Amino acid sequence: MISIKSEKEIQKMREIGKIVAQAHEEIKKHVKVGVTTKELDKICEDFFLSHGCNCSCKGYPQGDPNPFPATACISVNDEVIHGIPSDRKLKDGDLVCIDIVADKNGYFGDATRCYVVGNASETAKKLVQVAEKSFWEGIKYAKEGNRVSDISHAIQEYVEKNGFSVVREFQGHGIGTEMHEDPGVPNYGKSGRGPRLTAGMTLAIEPMINAGLPDVFVDDDGWTIYTEDGSLSAHYENTILITKNGVEVLTILS
Repeated sequence: MISIKSEKEIQKMREIGKIVAQAHEEIKKHVKVGVTTKELDKICEDFFLSHGCNCSCKGYPQGDPNPFPATACISVNDEVIHGIPSDRKLKDGDLVCIDIVADKNGYFGDATRCYVVGNASETAKKLVQVAEKSFWEGIKYAKEGNRVSDISHAIQEYVEKNGFSVVREFQGHGIGTEMHEDPGVPNYGKSGRGPRLTAGMTLAIEPMINAGLPDVFVDDDGWTIYTEDGSLSAHYENTILITKNGVEVLTILS
């Protein structure tokens, strides 16, 4: 069931969205050669806790025998999503994507940022740029009355026009009182399909794109997703709100 948020709920979504955006700004200051992904995770966790938030990814899903062990998903180079923070040090030329989720007062915010570290390749730089721009191309169609797949199609079209591929196995999603709600929002497909967009819907739109083929696999740790061909991958995400007048991005500072 798709949840339509009331004005009171939207205010709570705005509050947690702003905190998630602020957390990314803090983490960004520390993304440099020599820092470990575990150190970045600790910065994220400390920030959320200091702002009265729960670290939503840590221990998710509850009751699972292999829950996610950290606050942030930090994926490097050919890791697509769900990378587990460790003592791995970022090196010159690395591409690193940081996906964070927090909840406060019962509502969730979700956003991902991707960075190139030091002197990265032109491919890495372009991949990060295209991942982000594809998000903005997609949400041009995040208007009341349009279909979910209108967003999906615009993302795919932009990514493929720039010579990259879209990951099929994972997608965006509704978000609100749960981290993952209906509807699913693929990053590919024909337009004019799926549920109609309605004012009050909140969605996490998250293009995941590869420099090579779209195929991926799950690591033995049960979480980290890698590109099948070892190519670089980039991920960009924001939580958005559908309004009567268009779209509002909740996880970007104005």
